[in-house]
Amino acid sequence: MRGLLVGRMQPVHKGHLEVIKRILDEVDEVVIGIGSAQLSHTLRDPFTAGERVMMLTKALSENGIPASRYYIIPIQDVECNSIWIAHVKMLTPPFQRVYSGNPLVQRLFIEGSYSVTSPPPFNRSVFSGTEVRRRMLADEDWESLVPESVVDVIEEIEGIKRLKHLSKKEVNEQTNDN
Repeated sequence: MRGLLVGRMQPVHKGHLEVIKRILDEVDEVVIGIGSAQLSHTLRDPFTAGERVMMLTKALSENGIPASRYYIIPIQDVECNSIWIAHVKMLTPPFQRVYSGNPLVQRLFIEGSYSVTSPPPFNRSVFSGTEVRRRMLADEDWESLVPESVVDVIEEIEGIKRLKHLSKKEVNEQTNDN
C-alpha cells in the first residue's frame, strides 16, 4: 500500500520526519508531495521546491529511511480546488491512502473517495515551520528543531541571510511607519 503526504516543508523539521516515520509504519511506501512548489523567496515560503527536495532527501537518508520507501514530488498549487486532486494524481505514483492535517486537503480527497487520515502532529507547538522561521529571524536556536542535514542545506544556500533580507521593509514602508 502507498500513502500520500502533502506539506509545504518550509523548512523540513523533526516533526515532519516523525510523521513520515509513523506513516511508514502503516504503508509500504509514501509519496511526499512538496506543496506550493511554485512559491519561494517570501517570509512564509522562503525556500524553493528544489531546496526543500534536497532538505527532505538528505534528512530521510540521515534518519535511515531507504529511498525505496518514498517518492518526493513537487506539487504546484492550482487555483481551482475542484481539479486539484486530478492535478496531484497526474504528478504522483498511484496511492491508496492520504495523510493530511489540512481541512481543505482532507475534504477534497474525501470527496474524491480516498481514505483520509489526519496524522497526529508531533509536538506541533515546537515543531512547525512557522516556529523554525521565527527563530531564524530572531537569532534563536532553530538548529535543534531540524535534522542536522537540513542545517547543512540551509547554511549551503545561505537561507538565514535570505530570510533576514526578505524580512526588511522597503524604503517606502519605513517612511510610512513614521
